[in-house]
Amino acid sequence: MADLDSLMAVSPIDGRYASKTAALKQYFSEFAFIRNRVRVEIEYFIALCKIPVPQLRDFGAGTGKAAEELFGELRSLYRDMAPEDALKVKEIEKVTNHDVKAVEYYIKERFKELGISRWQEFVHFGLTSQDINNTSQPLMLKEALENEYIPALKEILSILSSYAEEWKDVPMLAKTHGQPATPTRLGKEIEVFTARLEEQLRQFDGLTYPAKFGGATGNMNAHKVAYPGIDWPAFANGFVASLGLKRSFPTTQIDHYDNLASIFDCLRRINTILIDLCRDIWTYISMEYFRQKVVKGEVGSSAMPHKVNPIDFENAEGNLGMADAVLTFLSMKLPISRLQRDLTDSTVQRNIGVPVAHGLIAFASLKKGLGKLILNREAIDADLHRNWAVVAEALQTILRREGYPNPYETLKALTRTGAAIDEKTISDFIDTLDVDESVKEEMRAVTPWSYTGF
Repeated sequence: MADLDSLMAVSPIDGRYASKTAALKQYFSEFAFIRNRVRVEIEYFIALCKIPVPQLRDFGAGTGKAAEELFGELRSLYRDMAPEDALKVKEIEKVTNHDVKAVEYYIKERFKELGISRWQEFVHFGLTSQDINNTSQPLMLKEALENEYIPALKEILSILSSYAEEWKDVPMLAKTHGQPATPTRLGKEIEVFTARLEEQLRQFDGLTYPAKFGGATGNMNAHKVAYPGIDWPAFANGFVASLGLKRSFPTTQIDHYDNLASIFDCLRRINTILIDLCRDIWTYISMEYFRQKVVKGEVGSSAMPHKVNPIDFENAEGNLGMADAVLTFLSMKLPISRLQRDLTDSTVQRNIGVPVAHGLIAFASLKKGLGKLILNREAIDADLHRNWAVVAEALQTILRREGYPNPYETLKALTRTGAAIDEKTISDFIDTLDVDESVKEEMRAVTPWSYTGF
């Protein structure tokens, strides 16, 4: 049945790539959203009991259970929630035509079953829907990124770091503007990507997951009018912090989403770095610097039997691009809302799992592709051998140091004749120079393999 479900899915996230995104169902599915709404409502009720609000001071009295025991039973409503329970919420929603109100009514029904309906009006007390949504959704995103996305990214980073170390002494012709350029080392070129990713992870660690929690228009009006003696802003700050989030204040009815946009923007930068990596590796494969391990039974082309295509890097690039497109839209759209709120954020924010899913699909492909790389040292060395002209920079720099007249122009004249430049061409040129023999020996020691810098 699961196979049929994937065949009938509208999105490849839940269809073709369902096995790669299955872990995200516990964070971004409709069931997960309902469960987290119940979680926030229950934790809020418990927090009110712990102030305590006067009418909740005796919570549990007459039930034969201590308040802490009842708190455990209430928490089980979301901790042990099953999809069948979420369906009950959806049934209520068919009547209310309001998703958060349906959650409230569902919890009140559970209060009756637990024999604590006397206190049920403190469920959703003083709140508006977005206090629940703008807390539940950042919580879902936070836990998905921390538990699934970042660990998967760090696996990619670990593979790249091992390659950077393994290939640190492999000289390689650089290409700037697609043309032969000053030699580099393959390990260093991989390390460029590890450094970029590590910097983005460092910046990511400094970001906060925001939550709006402040009543109908952000001012906690209802809370203040009911209990003017309670420091409600301090309570709200502490409650949101207890969930691992940071309360946005001041706000309108909804979060302003600026900090959420910062998270999306950082994810987009990470994806963009990985797109750059995919394109470079793809190009190295086309240059035969890398071969790919052949997997028995796999077909590279329906027409050309010989082909082993770099499809893993192409798949990763495509999915990273999809993720970036959605992340860009989210970060540009969510911070914009008419006056104190309009509803556009609600439907849009339901898609925050989409770019995370495309990211995980890309990571799986990238990990697979990186694992199939075979270094082709012969092709790399052959490219260096064909391009002795790249040592011209080194030679003219040494001549500059020695005060030789017009060294740049001299090397330019040598290397731009259109004729092939090989080791003998360079050696013969050095022999003609009017410099000390020790300088000539220094210049002869420069080769495409040794001229790789730090």
